[in-house]
Amino acid sequence: MLVIFDWFFGMFSSDLAIDLGTANTVIYVKGKGIVLSEPSVVAVKKGTNIVLKVGRDAKEMLGRTPGSIVAIRPLKDGVIADFDITEAMLKHFIVKVHNRKTLVRPRIVVGVPSGITQVEKRAIRDAAEQAGAREVYLMEEPMAAAIGAGLPIQDPVGNMIIDIGGGTTEVAVISLAGIVYAKSIRIAGDEMDEAIVQYLKRKYNLLVGERTAESVKIQIGSAFPFDEPRKIEIKGRDLIEGIPKAVTINDSDIREALHDPIYAILDAVRTALERTPPELAADIADKGIVMAGGGAMLHGLDLLISHETHLKVRVAEDPLSCVVLGTGRALDELDLLKRVCLET
Repeated sequence: MLVIFDWFFGMFSSDLAIDLGTANTVIYVKGKGIVLSEPSVVAVKKGTNIVLKVGRDAKEMLGRTPGSIVAIRPLKDGVIADFDITEAMLKHFIVKVHNRKTLVRPRIVVGVPSGITQVEKRAIRDAAEQAGAREVYLMEEPMAAAIGAGLPIQDPVGNMIIDIGGGTTEVAVISLAGIVYAKSIRIAGDEMDEAIVQYLKRKYNLLVGERTAESVKIQIGSAFPFDEPRKIEIKGRDLIEGIPKAVTINDSDIREALHDPIYAILDAVRTALERTPPELAADIADKGIVMAGGGAMLHGLDLLISHETHLKVRVAEDPLSCVVLGTGRALDELDLLKRVCLET
């Protein structure tokens, strides 16, 4: 009887792959490709779990809400910080993707950080089930990113991937559809934004919000100098006089601000290379390293890593979508999914 129900629900469901990221949630539908990419932000009524806006609309409210509304990012460092809000956000996105509320119980594959604990796994699985999933598979993000970047993960060769997201940076060496070594550090895009906020406070007595810091990082952030120096005017609040003010900063300021998070990522890469078995290290020396995730788009980061490790480093074709494309491919090839998904 259960088998019939499963088949019946399967008829009406479109299986989903979800990259549940700290900064963005991206959804892939089997047979359709990427159908949704929105910020992982939810606006709720203060003191309640009443959801007012989700995704892009909620992100617009970050740092701009009146006292009665709170804009929350329910994921921190790649894992669930607020269970109820994450569940509400997932539900909202799943309904948005399917455009209908009934008879949809999809099979869902979710990308998770490689350093995830049993408790965090349980929380993600439960949130997806509460949001309407029929079956939930969890897949480590570096594995998903490697598949999405087109690396031959099932071959007996070493593939190295660096996936820099919003909350976590994952460095992994993959061979024969398994992770040989993985290091997950909770330093990534968010820490870079925070480093910019703190630097502007220290150097210019200027207080800016996280959205402004992110915009500065995208426009003039770099790990390696640009060919031409770049400048940008930013507005915030003067910490001494308490009034709004504008300051012009250049790219070398932001490079200085980003020094610590960038070198923490570099240390993780070095550690991974030191711990890699010699045969696989030889493969990596031949093939180089692939970078994925939003942080891989920081200007010159690939050059800096290449310069420090003396290896070839390339950024994947669509770094922002690598994880969801990888989970999506696993959804299309069930035997691959069974090999690479996590036991829970």
